[in-house]
Amino acid sequence: MATTHKIVCPHDCPDTCVATVEVENGRAVKIGGDPDHPFTQGFLCAKVNQYLDRVYSKDRILHPLKRAGKKGEGKFEQISWDEALETIAANFKRVIAEYGPQSILPYSYAGNSGMIHYGSLDRRFFATLGASELERTICASAGFEGYKAVMGATIGFDPEKVENAKLIVAWGANIISSNVHFWPFVEAAKRKGARLIVIDPYRSKTAEKADWHIAPLPGTDGALAYAIMNVLFRDGLTDEEYISKYTVGVEGLKERALGWTPQKAAVETGLTVEIIEKLAREYGTTRPSAIRINYGLNRAAGGGNAVRIITCLPALVGDWRHVGGGIQLSSSGTYPAQVAALTRPDMIRPGTRTLNMTALGDALRPGLEPPVKALYVYNSNPAAIAPDQNAVRSGLGREDLFVAVHELFKTDTVDWADIVLPATTVLEHTDILKSYGHLYLAINQPAIAPLGECRSNAQVFRQLAEKMGLTDARLFESDEALMEQAFNWSHPRLQGINIERLKRETTVRLNVPAEWAPFAHGNFPTASGKCEFYSETEKAAGRDPLPNYVRPREGPVSNPKLAKTYPLAFISPPAHHFLNSTFSAQPVFMRREGGEPALTIHPDDARARGIVDGQMVRTFNDRGEFLAKAHVSDGARPGVVVGLSVWWAKLCPGGRNANAVTGQALTDLGNGATFYDVLVDVARHDGAAPSA
Repeated sequence: MATTHKIVCPHDCPDTCVATVEVENGRAVKIGGDPDHPFTQGFLCAKVNQYLDRVYSKDRILHPLKRAGKKGEGKFEQISWDEALETIAANFKRVIAEYGPQSILPYSYAGNSGMIHYGSLDRRFFATLGASELERTICASAGFEGYKAVMGATIGFDPEKVENAKLIVAWGANIISSNVHFWPFVEAAKRKGARLIVIDPYRSKTAEKADWHIAPLPGTDGALAYAIMNVLFRDGLTDEEYISKYTVGVEGLKERALGWTPQKAAVETGLTVEIIEKLAREYGTTRPSAIRINYGLNRAAGGGNAVRIITCLPALVGDWRHVGGGIQLSSSGTYPAQVAALTRPDMIRPGTRTLNMTALGDALRPGLEPPVKALYVYNSNPAAIAPDQNAVRSGLGREDLFVAVHELFKTDTVDWADIVLPATTVLEHTDILKSYGHLYLAINQPAIAPLGECRSNAQVFRQLAEKMGLTDARLFESDEALMEQAFNWSHPRLQGINIERLKRETTVRLNVPAEWAPFAHGNFPTASGKCEFYSETEKAAGRDPLPNYVRPREGPVSNPKLAKTYPLAFISPPAHHFLNSTFSAQPVFMRREGGEPALTIHPDDARARGIVDGQMVRTFNDRGEFLAKAHVSDGARPGVVVGLSVWWAKLCPGGRNANAVTGQALTDLGNGATFYDVLVDVARHDGAAPSA
């Protein structure tokens, strides 16, 4: 007899969908979107629609493994859990004895975004050991810091109310591919007459549906935003009453904006003055407008400040007065999460160093003191997703580096592991989840028993703590106890919500009004209680109290010297059927993405290099190179090439993916990655693939 369960998608996506799963005789046989969830609305993305193929894949790791060949070969033999845990514990003890505990480095991100399995017992375990701390900033930190500098927290418009907007601006946001459950609300607004403008260097699937697509050069969004602001001030299109009541620092902001004329911004962005003027007037005269920004625009040298400048715009025009108006980067700040209660930073030893995950290649190079001698990877695939891929692979290949990986599949990173542990899927473990794209708290309960010998992150860290001889009770708390610690249940937004209710209902909307305009009357979660164009908090931290445009490090306009050698800007946004490197080895999705990596290049740039559509090309700079099939199209603007990502490197011709050319330099705010701040050149590749 079939039973129906509800699960909550834990992948790194703003939609945090609720799915229904039918189970027969202990096996999941059908999955679909929950029709009762107001944001999921009964459908799943193309990726999760095929999730049962992932759960029951013949390629899934179901038992612990140990290396049986050379590093990087991916050859393993099955072992017991006891042997695997003993081996990890013995190597951790050896490294601590010989080099000190900071020679152990954990490496994880949001392969699982649940509160328990993203960050809880793992942080406590490594803090107790005295391991190096990992700065987890590879995706969103620059944008978070920029947004919070203005707003105080990552709170924005209610996504379900965007249908009230008369203008929607998707800025660095490919909604259809990366936020598909927001799209029906955009379509509802369009049916009421709203216009959709997409600002993106690449003609994404969302840009194809837009009323107007604007394609600036990568990393120049801050200049464009300041030019819009220039026109708003120049032409009297600001809401002076809202500014005077609910903001601070407008005079300093105005002074900076007046320095960014449309003419100056046109040179920087590669847009025409006419486009900038038209965009500014349309935004300045249409109320309410809603700006949906995403993390694409924060992955450049000035990514944090770009988000900061854009985030000032709604308060200037009074969009916060309206339900559905304003801006949205992430809804995560709306949830009263108690991250510190889960991760227990108070357990970190004084003097413990922090290593940035974006600079893993540097962290694994010889010469670091103390050296990294043990690496434990979970919820991530750094051999594929970390920048400066050649440096990362060189580090992973060190014979003196012990590597353990907890994973579902034999990823690029698994190939370099000494010990591999089999991980659970969302169907097989418990977690509690907030969202960064809507306002529903959710609990995930297992629908099936773990396959094979798979174990969750929380289980493994309890068992590792035991093998290490640790006794602190905080390392052994149950999933139930961790869920209780994850949120401030007495907060007004959680009134009437508790674990038992979540177990019954799976998901519950936060206690905010149905018609919610969070900042209609100010009340910003900043130090001043107002929207902070000028931030005393930023000043106290030694940063610019006003938003400041930071040019790309590797832009064709901003770095003409480098551009003489590498004249093309390169970006690598997510492929429609991949989510970072998750799903990108699933055969159905590889086929849907064309079977191999592609590089979109404008006809003018292709013609200058003798490149024809469908030809294998080499994209290269001083850091490395990768091969892809040329897609000659005006989907990329002149001077920009686009390689949709993230393919597993070992499945790419030549054994390298787009991160062979990206670099380890960090953003202006938040120490984030600069994946889209890259100059390259492209050439025909008529010979054999280079050796991996």
